[in-house]
Amino acid sequence: MAKKNEPEVTEQKVQTRYDKKMAARKAKEERDRRDEKIFKTVTAVIGIAIVLAIVIGFGSSIVKKQTALHGTYIQVGEENISKLEFDYYYHSVVNSYLSTYGSIASYMGLDTSKDPAEQIYDQDKNLTWKDLFEEMAVQQIVSTYAMKADAQANGFTYDSTEEYESQIEQFRSAADSAAETLSVYYRETFGDYATEKNIKPFLEDALLTNAYYQELLAKNAPSEEEIKTTYEADPASYDDVDYRSFVFKADLADDATEDDIAAAMDDLKAKADAFLTERKAGGDFNALCAENASEDDKANYEDTESDYSLKEGQRKSYAPSVIQDFLFDDTRAEGDIEVIEDTDNHQYYVVEFIKRYYDAETVDGEISDSMASDATAAYLSSLTEKFEVSDQKGHLNYLTATDSSSDSTAADGSDSTDETSDTGTEDTAEE
Repeated sequence: MAKKNEPEVTEQKVQTRYDKKMAARKAKEERDRRDEKIFKTVTAVIGIAIVLAIVIGFGSSIVKKQTALHGTYIQVGEENISKLEFDYYYHSVVNSYLSTYGSIASYMGLDTSKDPAEQIYDQDKNLTWKDLFEEMAVQQIVSTYAMKADAQANGFTYDSTEEYESQIEQFRSAADSAAETLSVYYRETFGDYATEKNIKPFLEDALLTNAYYQELLAKNAPSEEEIKTTYEADPASYDDVDYRSFVFKADLADDATEDDIAAAMDDLKAKADAFLTERKAGGDFNALCAENASEDDKANYEDTESDYSLKEGQRKSYAPSVIQDFLFDDTRAEGDIEVIEDTDNHQYYVVEFIKRYYDAETVDGEISDSMASDATAAYLSSLTEKFEVSDQKGHLNYLTATDSSSDSTAADGSDSTDETSDTGTEDTAEE
């Protein structure tokens, strides 16, 4: 008889409590091993990330420094200017500006206690004081390279060794006075990457160009005939005068009316005329001043040693504008005296002319210096025109700034034209 095919029955083992306990323990051990592996892997990755961050940060700092020292920040002509060099000129310009104008900087809109980059200098172009100083720095760089090239072309050389050492000694003294290390002083004075060694070429360039500038001034000095011609063309601008003066000032209230002012001026005129009459009659000028002066000024005129009313060696440009024509009239003679009204300031002058003269030694020197300076400036301007400034990385805002007020005016004009055009079209269509 054939054997029947019956399904195979798999024998199942019955799990005891012990078997279940051992299986659970084994599963836990597997999970623990897996978790430990994951933890070690993650920890290793984090460790690598931290190390990479440190390395990248350090490397970035190195790259930044190397870029500042050797990379191209801007170009001037064919010269590549590094951030190090640009910073040297920028800080030099700022230091020079503050040294010259620091005491009046606030009147010019600059708060020296704040970052120049946060203070607007030109509202229309939205430029800051930092932008202005950067422009001045670029001008100095251009001038330096133009003069260096011209000096070399003309065979001019200059040994700056002694002057350089003197300058370095001044830096050391300044650092000592500020209780700073020399390295800190250089960074604060010339930029973050400045050291005595790496700014040496820039200092030597400055000394060379200063010497060459003096050479150019000497070459452009005018002849005696040129000086004489310049003086004779406008002697009033160079002559000096001696004179005496006294001022009668109106004491007006802030809300003074036109009638109040007119009455006050009439009163001053009468007093000034009386002063003039007494002086012509032989009265002492200072004594008359003391009689008419305020209590605060009276002592000045009574001091016989000071001769307070006397003005000596005055140029036309230094004298009050309302009395200039009287003093520098070619027909003026010693002893001429006149009452002169100063309408704008509500006052009257009594002015007595003493003499006008030409101080040849002083004036000729001034004319010579001025003419040499103008000629040298014109020559240097022709040199710097050849040096184009290139800022491919967009560091210099002033190069691309536009006048917003002009843009606004242009836009308004354009809109107006468009409106006129549209109106004309509509009118024509309606017709």
